[in-house]
Amino acid sequence: MKILVTGGLGFIGSHTVVELQNEGFEVVIIDDLSNSSEAVLKGIVAITGKTPIFEKLDVREKEAVRSFFKKHNDVSGVIHFAASKAVGESVENPLLYYENNIASLIYLLQELSKQDKAHFIFSSSCTVYGQAEKMPITEDAPVQQPMSPYGNTKKIGEEIINDVAKVSSINAILLRYFNPIGSHPSAEIGELPIGVPQNLVPFITQTGFGLRQELAVFGDDYPTTDGTCIRDYIHVVDLAKAHVIALQRLLSKKNLEKVETFNLGTGTGSSVLEVIHSFEKVSNKKLPYKIVPRREGDITEAYANTDKANDVLGWKAQSTLDEAMASAWKWEQKIRG
Repeated sequence: MKILVTGGLGFIGSHTVVELQNEGFEVVIIDDLSNSSEAVLKGIVAITGKTPIFEKLDVREKEAVRSFFKKHNDVSGVIHFAASKAVGESVENPLLYYENNIASLIYLLQELSKQDKAHFIFSSSCTVYGQAEKMPITEDAPVQQPMSPYGNTKKIGEEIINDVAKVSSINAILLRYFNPIGSHPSAEIGELPIGVPQNLVPFITQTGFGLRQELAVFGDDYPTTDGTCIRDYIHVVDLAKAHVIALQRLLSKKNLEKVETFNLGTGTGSSVLEVIHSFEKVSNKKLPYKIVPRREGDITEAYANTDKANDVLGWKAQSTLDEAMASAWKWEQKIRG
């Protein structure tokens, strides 16, 4: 069974390709290499012993997407990762985000809606909840007006999928991620940020390695136990496995609605300082950091209620924060080796 993974050489995409191949799926990757590297293919092959089909293609190009589906007319399911994802950058360059994240989704859905049956997994985000009123966040929590253009593209993307599914053969699952971290335990693939990392964990590991002078902690005056923001950090391998389970749910027609939504997290919130202390524990290094003023757009806390994913999807995160941080540190040391 052939599965298309857009953005399949990216951080979450590459780990999902590994899990798909381990489950016996044939995988074709689309990636424009704007935020990834073709070298990731070697890592995927090293882990699985199988080479996925790779098409260098920009899903913002409508004709290129159309040509792809003519060539690969036997695709059974699509997992859509290809998107820009930095909150700060989206505030500075909203049009880039709307073009990259919305146009690409529309062109994929236009092709899928021509098929007799189509199975679509969408990479969404807990940013659609904004600053939720209650913790932990359930799938029934109201979707808020997002605090960034990035978050808005995920909210709009979900709305588009819901509208299209009503009038087409598309069945979809929306996976709302919390904070993916870590790398494959083999250290053959991992997170490869281009330039200054936008996410906490790669900034921590780069600082630990000496590439960055110190880590900036944005605010210690939040109403939390230690004053720093709280997030739900989930190991990327656990996250990748959830995509395979969600896809199998659609392929075996176990979905109860045309469009289903699941939160993917651990169900536990960790503060920024707790993440730093976890790194220090697994690396035996003292991390230089300083407290700086709050960053605009940051919410106080967000962590998942995972009951629906556990009970309905039959998936549960397995790895601890320390295990995820240890894998991220192993990867950092490998790529700098």
